[in-house]
Amino acid sequence: MDFISYKKIKFYEDCAPLVEGLGFVLVDLKIIPAKNVTKISAVIAAKDPTQNVSVNDCAKVHRALLTRLEALLGTEETTMELTSPGIEHNIKNAAEFTIFTGRDIRVWDKTVTDWVCGKIVEADEKAVTLEKTDGTRATFLYENIAKAKFIYNLEA
Repeated sequence: MDFISYKKIKFYEDCAPLVEGLGFVLVDLKIIPAKNVTKISAVIAAKDPTQNVSVNDCAKVHRALLTRLEALLGTEETTMELTSPGIEHNIKNAAEFTIFTGRDIRVWDKTVTDWVCGKIVEADEKAVTLEKTDGTRATFLYENIAKAKFIYNLEA
């Protein structure tokens, strides 16, 4: 799994503070210029890993974020899809581990060839540390992670 710094994602640093000011975290931002319209895809999450994002939350952030991006892009010829990560979100960029600290996840470690479950307690540019259910901690280098996803907890 690759760690792609949020600083390298175009317009992320311009938009993240706006989203945070509304009480959320910008997880992903993609801007795809097309022939007649620019397509924007964004994912937001609650700052608190135990909280969910509602449709009303998405609508509130959508209005503010779309206005900001249209100003940055210099066009109103845009479409934007804004979503929450979902209950079984697949982590695609290792930088997401830093955003989801405190969340229960599972990682497929290529060196173990199995899923390992735990709560994210620490993450940086090289590795993520999980606290497993038995209380022990395990650190996984991103280069050894084939897949990672949220654990959906029915009791939460």
